[in-house]
Amino acid sequence: MPDLSPPWLPAGYQSRPATTADVRAIHRLVTACELELDGRAETDLDTIAADLGRPGLAPELDTLLVYDPVGELVARAWVNRRSEVDVHPGHRGRGLGSSLLAWVEARARQVGTERLVQTASDGDRRAGALLRSRGYQALAAAWLLEIAMPAEPAVPEPPRGITVRRFLPGDERAAHQLTEDAFDEWQQRRKSYEEWARLTVERATFGPAVSPVAFAGDQLVGVVLSLDAPDSDEGYIERVAVRRDHRDRGIARVLLRHAFRDFYRQGRRTCTLWTHSETGALSLYERVGMTVRCSSTVYSKALTARER
Repeated sequence: MPDLSPPWLPAGYQSRPATTADVRAIHRLVTACELELDGRAETDLDTIAADLGRPGLAPELDTLLVYDPVGELVARAWVNRRSEVDVHPGHRGRGLGSSLLAWVEARARQVGTERLVQTASDGDRRAGALLRSRGYQALAAAWLLEIAMPAEPAVPEPPRGITVRRFLPGDERAAHQLTEDAFDEWQQRRKSYEEWARLTVERATFGPAVSPVAFAGDQLVGVVLSLDAPDSDEGYIERVAVRRDHRDRGIARVLLRHAFRDFYRQGRRTCTLWTHSETGALSLYERVGMTVRCSSTVYSKALTARER
């Protein structure tokens, strides 16, 4: 079995795996990186907690935290098919990023991962250059979209035969089936209900009151799943999906406008969501009034059998 001892680190730096007790410290690190790159923090505490709680991720093996000589957290990495590496702006240029990326790839090879995916902000040229130098190729463009809501958004009537209501207990399994069917067109693998739920409806910030769903009779045909973070002044839409045989009827537009209005009534004046080029949904979001706030690139690297 390959040696996965902590990677080379500059003198005085130390590393250890992450635990759930580290969520706040990791959040401070990630937001410091976002503030330096994009001028504002986008990631909330619940996102960090959800990543550490991913089904299949073993924090003691799949995560690494790096501390500077005075004991401050300055870098972190995790890997579970996808991977993330963050280095505090004040500690870049010292080899921490390349060292953690090498650790990520070593861990992925150990467990037989065939392909690694990592997303880098387009504002972080160093990260993009590092990934490309290690054989990563651009897979897709990703955009964070936003809509400003100075007044309550108008909500159009749903198409004939369609009813809209808020997400209720008991909708979980049908929403899983619908969203995974919709995302099968571009995602690399289908998530089990347990994994999907951990990342959506079981999150502490899942907001059923701002997650509208659409029915044709008793069949769920459209869903918007939203997150309602108490420490954020913005609403966030996590997933949007419409059943294939009910597309091009305006259902997604109606659901999005419902979510915007529901967030507005809670006092939010901005709503955001992420999408990427493989979904083909950018034009839909632009038609409902959303614009691009910032962009990232999704990079992918195949790990050959020989490498593994």
